[in-house]
Amino acid sequence: MKKKEKIYVLDTSVLLHDHDAITNFEDNYVGIPITVLEELDKFKIGNDTKNFSAREVIRLIDRLSGNGSLQEWISIGKGLGKLKVIMESDPKNLNAEQIYSYGKNDHKIINSALHLINQEPKKSVVLVTKDINLRIKAKALGVNAEDYETGKVIIHDQESSSYVIDGIDSDIIREIFTKGHIEEQGLLGIKKKINGYYILKNGKSSSLGFYNHFNEQIERLEKEFTYGIKPKNAEQAFALHALMNPDIKLVALQGVAGTGKTLLALASALEQHKQFNQIILARPIVPLSNKDIGFLPGDANDKIGPYMEPLWDNLKFIKSQFGENEKKHRAIIEMQETSKIIITPLAFIRGRSLSNIMFIIDEAQNLTPHEVKTIITRAGENTKIVFTGDVHQIDTPYLDENSNGLAYLIDRLKGQKLFSHVKLEKGERSELANLANDLL
Repeated sequence: MKKKEKIYVLDTSVLLHDHDAITNFEDNYVGIPITVLEELDKFKIGNDTKNFSAREVIRLIDRLSGNGSLQEWISIGKGLGKLKVIMESDPKNLNAEQIYSYGKNDHKIINSALHLINQEPKKSVVLVTKDINLRIKAKALGVNAEDYETGKVIIHDQESSSYVIDGIDSDIIREIFTKGHIEEQGLLGIKKKINGYYILKNGKSSSLGFYNHFNEQIERLEKEFTYGIKPKNAEQAFALHALMNPDIKLVALQGVAGTGKTLLALASALEQHKQFNQIILARPIVPLSNKDIGFLPGDANDKIGPYMEPLWDNLKFIKSQFGENEKKHRAIIEMQETSKIIITPLAFIRGRSLSNIMFIIDEAQNLTPHEVKTIITRAGENTKIVFTGDVHQIDTPYLDENSNGLAYLIDRLKGQKLFSHVKLEKGERSELANLANDLL
């Protein structure tokens, strides 16, 4: 029996998440509700990623339509399906606005899907949206609804970024302590990973190690002070090694609040400040309770201040490790005054060329895969990029633990020579913070 042809009806949230989404449905039909075009028009002005995406989608649809009409199915491209702009439903048929409420764009988009179901009875109609509640509302009216799956990855909670190798011969552990390294020679077995981190154990004896794929050696790691900050556990030692290793150009630090991700990244950047022209700490602005930044009082600096405060707190903590007259304390102040180190919203540096920079992006789980790709592809000579975040703590409505930029980065780049991923599992902020992470 021949399968029904499919028509995928795309919501605005999908097109803002991925401006190439129209081309990602193989040879199936793709419908764009007329209401989505209205919403794209509202989003087209601005410098945020969603504004860029809106402009790109509008250009793509215009290019595909040429001199033709969008009221008929038009080809998306060779090997792909067809595209059409969908009008709202006929009032005689089931109408979402009669069931829910009038005037809401979500309900108009559902109406477009219902209209297609009546118009194209031989085809299977599926509404695709990143909006969970819209999917539920659509299903309640009998419309098939799905999340946009392109770019989604599977994150395994039980999967660690480091490995324990037990039963190591005591002579080997002694050798790595005395020489600082040993030949790998099959010691790691199936756990041998490019830029892999290991705890080599024999009873109570143990050593921290890093597999250097360039010389096929396991190198011993020590917990050393980095700009006044000393790692408190093995994972923090691994993170600092990745951050300080000049051969690793891209680092992802994953972990819950209080594991030291941002602090370690900042301390390593300060330690290496002479190797870069500038240190940039940035984070995406995700307003709480969905309130736009424009609702906050004051000028631009006053508005962004509350969002950047956690980054300033880490810098203040590092400064507090030194007396006011100590060289490193004065060096931090001088770097701030000369803009050698800047803390800024991610949107404020959009479009910049990133050369001779150590670039730290905090709360990277709130970025889309496209945003992460855009940042990395701007890396110039002598640039190191660090993404930190917790894939389970998403603050934006259309991302989840499997579709956010940080999870995507970790999944797609694992095993690459320029990349290192370290998962920090032990909270070091306080006993109370650890209790909250474990039980609340």
